[in-house]
Amino acid sequence: MAAFAEALPRFYRHLQAERQRSAHTLAGYRRQLESQAAFFKDHGVNQLDELSEGHIRQWLAFESRRGQSPRSLAQGLSALRSCYQYFVHLGELGDNPASRVKPPKQPKRLPKALDLDETERLFNGTSQDPLLIRDKAMLELMYSCGLRLAELVAVDVDHIHNGEVRVTGKGSKERIVPVGGKALEAIAQWRQQRGQFSKGGEKALFISSRGSRVSVRTVQQRFGQYAKKAGLDSHLNPHRLRHSFASHLLSSSGDLRAVQELLGHSQLATTQIYTHLDMDRLAQVYDAAHPRARRK
Repeated sequence: MAAFAEALPRFYRHLQAERQRSAHTLAGYRRQLESQAAFFKDHGVNQLDELSEGHIRQWLAFESRRGQSPRSLAQGLSALRSCYQYFVHLGELGDNPASRVKPPKQPKRLPKALDLDETERLFNGTSQDPLLIRDKAMLELMYSCGLRLAELVAVDVDHIHNGEVRVTGKGSKERIVPVGGKALEAIAQWRQQRGQFSKGGEKALFISSRGSRVSVRTVQQRFGQYAKKAGLDSHLNPHRLRHSFASHLLSSSGDLRAVQELLGHSQLATTQIYTHLDMDRLAQVYDAAHPRARRK
């Protein structure tokens, strides 16, 4: 059985020649695996088949104590898993111990919500450019309803009726979400421009200059450009608008269940990660609602 020192260069050649990984990716694999090989050697592991789940967990604990982030540890574990899977595929190993070790949980990161000043600057601009009118309508609808990017792109012309939008979310679950007045005005302005791009028969509300349904990638790019024109310093992506919708609505109402329904979350715990209510606000809600919390 090959030693680690002999096996790793073979794996690198496989990554470069067969999987055509970039130089940057190869450097990352090399850095991770050689650090691991040195650690395992210090713990009596010299051959590939001598590695156990216990050794891998020791390595994770050691690196965690050194201050490595969960993300970095997950990347290292992924590199080790890929390396061992390669030799299992070749028939040189019968087992991949890294496949049974779970990566450490990574903290959930959410984009920073827009503050009220940024929101005003984003939506106050006007333009006669038809595509910018479309972009503003998309921004208004996403912020008004807290839509996911895929949900926004999938909205058809007939999905908006009587001030509401019909949305098909994850798991093909349909929900009806009220649309704010500003969003309805922006959509009405876009409808007046849409005809010059439409080729007929296209159901999508938001279409490209070629007349087809606007793509996810186009929305991402256009949102960033629109925010830059509005003078926003920080990057704006579609999920940040959805997060801003949830944060602003929760800060004003404190009604977690209602926001859960509007966002289309099946679990309340998923909605809770959007909350940015400070302790003063939470205390006010508690004091006002709990029958034995009112103070004299």
